[in-house]
Amino acid sequence: MLTRVSAKSFLLGAVSVVALMSAAHAADVVQPVEASGFNWSGAYIGIGGGFGATVHKVSAPDTSFNGIGGNGVFGELTAGYDYMVNERFLLGGFIDANYGNIGPSLSVPGADIDLTNSYGFDVGLRAGYLLNPSTLGYVLGGYSWQHFKLDGSGDADGLEFTENRGGYVLGVGMETVLRGNWTLKTEYRYADYGDKSVLDLGGASLNVEPSTHTFHVAANYRFGAQNGSGASFAAPAYNWTGFYVGGALGAGTMVHDLTLGGALELNGIGGEGVFGEGSVGYDHDFGTWVAGVQLDGRYSGIRTKLDIFGGSIKGDADYGFDALARVGAKVNESTLAYVIGGYSWQHFNLHASAPGGPSGDIYDWGSSGFSVGGGLETAVSNNMTVGLEYRYSQYAKEDFGSDGILEDTPSFQTVRLGLKYKFN
Repeated sequence: MLTRVSAKSFLLGAVSVVALMSAAHAADVVQPVEASGFNWSGAYIGIGGGFGATVHKVSAPDTSFNGIGGNGVFGELTAGYDYMVNERFLLGGFIDANYGNIGPSLSVPGADIDLTNSYGFDVGLRAGYLLNPSTLGYVLGGYSWQHFKLDGSGDADGLEFTENRGGYVLGVGMETVLRGNWTLKTEYRYADYGDKSVLDLGGASLNVEPSTHTFHVAANYRFGAQNGSGASFAAPAYNWTGFYVGGALGAGTMVHDLTLGGALELNGIGGEGVFGEGSVGYDHDFGTWVAGVQLDGRYSGIRTKLDIFGGSIKGDADYGFDALARVGAKVNESTLAYVIGGYSWQHFNLHASAPGGPSGDIYDWGSSGFSVGGGLETAVSNNMTVGLEYRYSQYAKEDFGSDGILEDTPSFQTVRLGLKYKFN
């Protein structure tokens, strides 16, 4: 299962990036800035929401399709407790409850069918490292439970199927101090709910394995955060004005919104995977806010794959680039919360291989579109920052055959964890 391994590889890479922050602090002498008195130990509650996508891998004898996918949004309530093991390292536990509409949908004349992750919860542990006195970087893992619902309307009214699934969740996040007892959290999670039979085919079975990629934004209220027992080490003296180069690891999904003959609409055909990205840009500090421009290029392993009778058909989103602008507010002395948007271009390739034979291209195309998103970026030394960013990207409709019989509008939801080095 390449896509599952890839998602885990991205999260293992995230663990490595967070761990390397301690080396960055040791390697760069910082100018003293007043340390935060914020106390990260203690209980907290929070409210938030986010965006995400589900990809359902469907398999039967001699056939596997990854997959059927769809986008959506969710709301979330959370509670947890953290304990500072020492001045920089934190351990904690959490429980979240969510409600949303993430999932694929099918529309035909007179009927609609939706398959959604309607509600669920996650419970787990997290381990964090204070990137600076005001911002925490962390990884998490635990148990996830989700209620899936298939529901029809119109001529499909009465079609209903529900199933509860348990699985595992892994993630990476950043949390930063706002004002008083409040913090702002951004987080990526990957969850897998296991490969189980949903239909008996007479001696064989139809199996479905759902996975989700979600991006979370939440405000947390921390009890006892202002008791004066916070970090004593200094924050870096970072200058936001200047040119920078950066690199990132990312993960996410693509969803193809297909229309057939202007009547049938399937949203959609899903894929998932990881990617690497390089960027260059310039930011200017206007005091309490920062604005800049950025150009990035990526190579991606995000893929839809059908394996059938020893052969395969693969739909790859293999490379692309973005030209973006961003604007952000300094939420504390070291951290920027920002929104980003602009032009995006992506190359797509549909190709096949026969059992024991050569592979060949079926169709490939490039498509222009747009990206919008946001994230947190925080200073870890005088010249380096680490950031966690979400983007939604949508590309122009592609007409297969130029007759309007089959049209495809692809979209992406991606998260990237990156490092930047600023020249100033």
